[in-house]
Amino acid sequence: MTRLFILDVTLRDGMHAIRHQYDLGHVREIAGALDEAGVDGIEVGHGDGLDGSSIAYGFSRHTDIAYIREAAKVCKRAKLTTVLLPGIGTIDDLKRARDAGIQSIRIATHSTEADVSEQHIAAAKEMGLDVSGFLMMSSANSADGLAGQARLMESYGADCIYVADSAGGLTMRSIAERFRAFDAVLNADTQRAIHAHENLSLSVANSVTAVENGATRVDASLAGMGAGAGNCPIEAFVAVANLYGWEHGCDLFKLQDAADDLVRPIQDRPVRVDRETLTLGYGNVYSSFLRHAEKAAEQFDLDPRAILIEIGRRRLIGGQEDMIVDVALDLVERANA
Repeated sequence: MTRLFILDVTLRDGMHAIRHQYDLGHVREIAGALDEAGVDGIEVGHGDGLDGSSIAYGFSRHTDIAYIREAAKVCKRAKLTTVLLPGIGTIDDLKRARDAGIQSIRIATHSTEADVSEQHIAAAKEMGLDVSGFLMMSSANSADGLAGQARLMESYGADCIYVADSAGGLTMRSIAERFRAFDAVLNADTQRAIHAHENLSLSVANSVTAVENGATRVDASLAGMGAGAGNCPIEAFVAVANLYGWEHGCDLFKLQDAADDLVRPIQDRPVRVDRETLTLGYGNVYSSFLRHAEKAAEQFDLDPRAILIEIGRRRLIGGQEDMIVDVALDLVERANA
């Protein structure tokens, strides 16, 4: 099989787990450890992508450019990447990120809105970047519907298309269905990729299923650091990949050391499957909503699970974080009726 490309998202998706508060020392230490451990790519920046630092998504401690430059100081071999969500980040933001050291970009849209990515994918290709189309909340679209969106991103020039299970709500069967649907419409040389979340405790299994169905790029993070119950833990996935005999460039023990020594000590909320994060996957809720829902639950004396289930029922998507307080107020009104 093709050698796997392992991309670590600790310094981007992992931002959500600590409310985007990595300091530059964290970035330098973690990026350096990942580079030393042999990962192929390291993603850096605000959890919601370039220019995501805002009142809506949460202010980060430093700018995206400062984070990228800090990682670039210590990366000797890994390719630096970041995420851009059209409507949040701009092409000018992308240019600044490239100048700071980014070599690869993931243009992310909701799983039914790939058409908004056309100009950003085209601009990134003109800049000479490696470009992935990143279909967030892939569980919110059917396999065939998602494949149609993937085909659009490919037609715009994307080199790789991601099934991004942002809610951690997909199972092995639904992962396989989506990659088979990709095979029916995508060119053979367009790479396939998986971004799994742990909310149903299936991130490693789903990543393995994706590889078995053609994915060659796998997202993961140290200690699973990420939104909700976290991402696919890189040390666990690499251990399984070793057992399968899959080719990759990662050193398992170095990843274990980085996870336990550098990442777990800075988690202010344990990144794990618990009653709230399991509810994210069960209710098909965007993982980044967790901390916002917990804050609203504390403010209005509600069970955060009730908020999360209602968010799932209303099918809220990334960018609608401000609606979570409205959901909480509606639940209070309903309880007092």
